[in-house]
Amino acid sequence: MAEGNIWSDQERAKKVVEEVKTLKKRWLEPYHALKKRVDEGLEMTELLESESTVDLEMQRQLEAEADSAERALDALEMQHMLRGPDDPRDALLTIHPGAGGTESQDWAEMLMRMYTRWAERRGFEIEVLDLLEGEEAGIKSAEIEIRGEYAFGLLRAERGVHRLVRISPFDAQARRHTSFASVFVYPVVDDDIEIEIREEDLRIDVFRASGKGGQHVNKTSSAVRITHNPSGIVVACQNERSQFKNKATALKMLKARLYEKAVEEQEAKKAEVDKQKTDNAWGNQIRSYVFQPYTMVNDHRTELKVGDVQKVMDGDLDQFIEAFLKQQAGQAA
Repeated sequence: MAEGNIWSDQERAKKVVEEVKTLKKRWLEPYHALKKRVDEGLEMTELLESESTVDLEMQRQLEAEADSAERALDALEMQHMLRGPDDPRDALLTIHPGAGGTESQDWAEMLMRMYTRWAERRGFEIEVLDLLEGEEAGIKSAEIEIRGEYAFGLLRAERGVHRLVRISPFDAQARRHTSFASVFVYPVVDDDIEIEIREEDLRIDVFRASGKGGQHVNKTSSAVRITHNPSGIVVACQNERSQFKNKATALKMLKARLYEKAVEEQEAKKAEVDKQKTDNAWGNQIRSYVFQPYTMVNDHRTELKVGDVQKVMDGDLDQFIEAFLKQQAGQAA
């Protein structure tokens, strides 16, 4: 940083300083802190071994410190697996029910609650950008922005089709039903990334939002739908009362999807197989959630199985995410 003409460009200098701070915070400081703890633990071990009698209190302290250091190492290893260019970004998560009407729409809403609980556990910010409710129950679609460090890197493990098996509460004969819902995750694109969106390529439609109970949103044409003609991508936002705010949010969603599309096209040019879209095809579920006749959550990619389905539905997803990231890291090695 001391060399060259970096300080002649204040914007560039600011970005470099921020990058240096981020690297120190994410890598150098945790590494040095962990190394210090390991060194102190080794010294304590040598001291215990040199004693003629066993100091039970010191031994308990050493075991507790070893467990804590192991968790810190696991966290650092997890961070090491999140080294993709988009992994540190915020995430735009979309949920769509499959065929099956009310049953699948209810399952989509259950997934939305699961991801919301997961984000809350991590202290992430959550904003529902667009939500279309079902007629009887559940949702027809949801667009959620989840803001937090490595939100996209973690949630990309959730892309795909999720399968539910349960006794349907909507079936008068209490029969067992199988439902599907798809989850897609896009990185939220920063303003400093250039994605060209030409006004002439857009078709912008305004309409009345579809809320319940005749709220204000129903009384004006504030909802916005944007169609990007060259790509065929369609986004919509109706959560704000202001048409201007809905349009700004919809453009942000469109930018995220165009960026993801550009990344996929770049990978295709390198002759890499775009497995993501294959995984998301109906019938190729990544995970099954079984409520009856037994309880089990089974990730079909990693073969990780968890018996406490309710705990998973309450947002306990980290074990599935970690298993997926480790599998991906092993395949790339």
